[in-house]
Amino acid sequence: MITELIRYWCDENNIAVTADQCSAFEKYAELLIEWNKKMNLTAITEKNDIAIKHFIDSISLLKYAEIKNGSSVIDIGTGAGFPGIPLKIMRPDIKLTLLDSLNKRLIFLDEACRQLNTEAELIHARAEEYGRMTGYRDSFDYAVSRAVANLPSLCEYCMPFVRKGGYFISMKGPDGEDELRSSENAIKLLGGKAEYIRQLTLPDEQSRTIIAILKISATPPSYPRRGVKISKQPL
Repeated sequence: MITELIRYWCDENNIAVTADQCSAFEKYAELLIEWNKKMNLTAITEKNDIAIKHFIDSISLLKYAEIKNGSSVIDIGTGAGFPGIPLKIMRPDIKLTLLDSLNKRLIFLDEACRQLNTEAELIHARAEEYGRMTGYRDSFDYAVSRAVANLPSLCEYCMPFVRKGGYFISMKGPDGEDELRSSENAIKLLGGKAEYIRQLTLPDEQSRTIIAILKISATPPSYPRRGVKISKQPL
């Protein structure tokens, strides 16, 4: 059923998908269900729900973001690999980095990438630490993140990674437009400009919002702040 759902959605949205890619999604779902029995990776465990709420939700970004061939993409707070691994399955040309603060998730991601023959750099760290490091700061064409914090905080975590001319793409729920309005100050301070916002509906009728923020100038060296300040005193 995973294959059928993904094929149907891709056909409806003019996105090419191969049999090998569908097989990879089937394998990914099996791994997620198997590993979820021994560690808390996701509350979503039915295959149809995984296909819609994790896989299709992740690759919906490809409908709106024109990711150039060979682009570098970092997935901040990737969790069980979303949206990064589904994007890599669909776009094997991208150079993918997966960052998460919990090592047990990285153990799963390492095994998932191995079994899916998917290349990705795995980083066990807090985003506010690596966002200051040479080789990561101002280095990526795209930073992506899927609903891991409020948007003002996410901007501070993610935008330092993005090079000038690159994008931070935030994948949000139905209230994304309100979050964008509350993030105007943060976006400006961090060197960004909101370029577009798109609403979509998943096959289960749930609403999603994709927000693209263009990096127009370098993020000031005082950002990102420490994690406690980011969460308690959002910009």
